Amino acid sequence: MTTKREFLKISLVGATALSSVGALSTALAEDKSVNHVNETIDNKQTDIVQKPVVVSTWEHGLSANRAAWQVLSVGGKAIDAVEHGVKVPEADPSVMTVGYGGYPDREGKVTLDACIMDENQNCGSVAFLQHIKHPISVARLVMDKTPHVMLVGEGALEFAKSQGFKEENLLTNKAKAAWQDWLKESTYNPVINVENHDTIGMLALDKYGDLSGACTTSGAAFKMSGRVGDSPLIGAGLYVDNDIGAATATGMGELMIKTVGCHLVVEMMRQGLSPEQACIAAVERIAQKLGDYKKFQVGFLALNKSGEYGSYCIQSGFNYAVTDKSGEKLLDAKSILS
Repeated sequence: MTTKREFLKISLVGATALSSVGALSTALAEDKSVNHVNETIDNKQTDIVQKPVVVSTWEHGLSANRAAWQVLSVGGKAIDAVEHGVKVPEADPSVMTVGYGGYPDREGKVTLDACIMDENQNCGSVAFLQHIKHPISVARLVMDKTPHVMLVGEGALEFAKSQGFKEENLLTNKAKAAWQDWLKESTYNPVINVENHDTIGMLALDKYGDLSGACTTSGAAFKMSGRVGDSPLIGAGLYVDNDIGAATATGMGELMIKTVGCHLVVEMMRQGLSPEQACIAAVERIAQKLGDYKKFQVGFLALNKSGEYGSYCIQSGFNYAVTDKSGEKLLDAKSILS
């Protein structure tokens, strides 16, 4: 039973969190060039879904969600749904920021990162993995079959092969042509929202009320060899707390790493914020510390135990897919900049 003192303490924490979000909004609103959506602070989720539900980043999340829903709709577990779901864009060469067909690094090599996390805080991750089409499934096996959380590079590849995965050429003709065109100037200028940081992050709540998440990417196009972003890092690109909620991220991974962004979003939900409010708080914290935030894109997507979801980003153009018993939809995330 919660004592009066404990109740007052919880209430104070929630009030402090809401006050903090309001202060962040006020600070950014002082920049007259920013069309900040202040009213989202008071937004209440009006489309609360019944479990199960699955949400994922970007338009390619629609097909990923359909695959995940095949698992959830028959009573499957969230952890199986998210793995099954993100394997769709991993195998789709038209999605040039994930898996097979992904843009290579500046050396012309496709290197993949992925992580997965279940309702019991079990997690697995791979980074700088080459020649394997489904890094998410390798990450799942790291979680299920090893005492470790992360394997990288040659170690990750050798583990994958030991588990029966076959090496494949992941560099498609289209991605190779784009790389050869880039080589003419070899200038690394990350592009906002245009075929460069469209990571697939997926969160699911199953009929049992359990949460899980997955995140997989080929990383920033033409990155330096060996570069690893936030996507395979638990707490940065993905975090799940089955008591509270889950979050995943997209955009410039280095910024999520510096702020442990997805863990931050979940902690904001723990303090009483809705998923959207929590995403706002995390994005605005990053924006304030950056100073030159208009040059970058950061976006978060969150799902809580009640089936509420929400998102927020710096630049406009980020969207996310939602699938539940009522069907599927693609929603535009609100943003600091219009």
